[in-house]
Amino acid sequence: MNDSLPEDVAEVLGLMLSPDEPDHVALRRQVPHLSVQSRCPCGCGTAYFELDADSVEPAATGPGTVVAVDVPLVTETGECPGEVLVFVQGGYLSWLEVCSWSDDVEVGLAAARRWLQPSS
Repeated sequence: MNDSLPEDVAEVLGLMLSPDEPDHVALRRQVPHLSVQSRCPCGCGTAYFELDADSVEPAATGPGTVVAVDVPLVTETGECPGEVLVFVQGGYLSWLEVCSWSDDVEVGLAAARRWLQPSS
């Protein structure tokens, strides 16, 4: 989706933002203008974005901070060890958060990429 974004972040955004949802379409248009400002130091994969808001239109999500999409992570065995969320501030992509609910299953962007893949 974006050569300037790390591959793991770009892929997870692509998997989470539906091309069939109007607000998600507007957010997908922002991805080529994103860069990662910082990442969580714990290694979970959470990424905070920087975006030139003058180069793209905001999504119609309202003026505050909202969760644009929240996807539970389900393992091959049916466990749900965490979730991935995409946050939007004022209609612009703000950060991608990886949350772990488990001490037994490692949750990060690598795992999210695997678990978010559509079933074949």
